Amino acid sequence: CLSISLNQSDHSSLTSAVLLNILLSFISVMTVSLNLLVIISVSHFRQLHTPTNILLLSLAVSDFLVGLLLMPGEILRNTACWFLGDAICALYSYLVCQIVSASIGNIILISADRYEAICHPLHYSTRITVGRIKFSACLCWLGAALYSIIYVKDELIEPGRTNSCTGECTFAISYITGIVDLVLNFVFTVTVIVVLYMRVFVVAVSQARAMHFHVTAASMQHSANSKAKRSELKAAKTLGVLVFVYLLCFCPYYGYSLVEVNVTSTTYASFLIFIFYLNSCLNPIIYALFYPWFRKAIKLIVTLRILQPSSCDANML
Repeated sequence: CLSISLNQSDHSSLTSAVLLNILLSFISVMTVSLNLLVIISVSHFRQLHTPTNILLLSLAVSDFLVGLLLMPGEILRNTACWFLGDAICALYSYLVCQIVSASIGNIILISADRYEAICHPLHYSTRITVGRIKFSACLCWLGAALYSIIYVKDELIEPGRTNSCTGECTFAISYITGIVDLVLNFVFTVTVIVVLYMRVFVVAVSQARAMHFHVTAASMQHSANSKAKRSELKAAKTLGVLVFVYLLCFCPYYGYSLVEVNVTSTTYASFLIFIFYLNSCLNPIIYALFYPWFRKAIKLIVTLRILQPSSCDANML
């Protein structure tokens, strides 16, 4: 009877593991597919080449890489024998740090962009240009790459140094490195985002009230300005939702690191990491819910009308 009970228990555990892997694999495929649609949309249609959308493109690239590389790597690392070797394990650890750091940097840039658009609208078009935003996004990725080298330098110098057996891919950091990462990627980031969006929220509320009591018999020019303000406010609300969801997925990992600095060595690591990665799948869903241009772009891409001549000049707004 005992052996039958153990066999049933093993079979149940195996079934649960298979179902979990199927679910995580589905999330990975969805993350890749949805973010690829965002990348194609913003890259192809000229009308979408705005500073804010360039930042969304940069964020979509990091989310795409999460689904393409980090999610499958995490599934393999925790549910099967790591057969790719210590060098690839070290490279995977580096990519995790770089992609996540770039994602965090993109969220800060998006918050700063909305701050300028709402709080300093008269200077926005001169301060925030497509060229400057592209440079800032490239600088963000470069900074993430350099930071990641410092963060995982021990693993890069001596791959597999923390592995306890063959076929394992683990990653452990020193106490000092964990503290630095906690301060830079959590305390500093959350502080900047919250301060910027609190300011944006206060200004947005005051502008919304001003438009609510606006006299209907306004001039055409003033009406155009009001429409532009409403568009900026809607963008601020949408990106506010984006940042809020990001923090919901972001905080559990770093929140737990307040108790255990080296989170990657705990039994909860994979669960907390996948909550963080889930944000990469949710971002394009937020775009689809709030951005009409993204829904229109999806229709053009799926129906292959994007292949028609001059499709890049289509009216998306």
